[in-house]
Amino acid sequence: MIKPYSAHLLTPDFRLSLAVLVLAVPLFWLSLWAGLAMGLFGLFLLVQTCLIGLAFTRTALQVYSGSRRIREFPYSEWQDWQIFWRPVPILFFFRENRGIHFLPMLFNPVELRLCLEEHVGHLHAQRSPFRSVGR
Repeated sequence: MIKPYSAHLLTPDFRLSLAVLVLAVPLFWLSLWAGLAMGLFGLFLLVQTCLIGLAFTRTALQVYSGSRRIREFPYSEWQDWQIFWRPVPILFFFRENRGIHFLPMLFNPVELRLCLEEHVGHLHAQRSPFRSVGR
């Protein structure tokens, strides 16, 4: 279990999953299968928002499923990070020595950005495979 004094656990943000669910309704009227697919994806995001947690410790980003830690990414191995799309954040990307990772924005984007800047800082944007105006 994460102790409040040892790590900062990000606040869940349900806006992305709820927006996908809301968009599924008009899409359902246009195409049954497309609306159903979008609705199922929205439900999947909703469940993931409830289950997945990110915690910033002194040395690493930890990923939790419920109260069980499933992955850890030491800050010393990070090469880059981005939050895509500045007006409406929908995706969090980071690259570390072992690979590239994408997470839907299931967490408070302002809180995520502040924690990233505090723990990882501004990394080498020129190494990123993507160019984003919103960093």
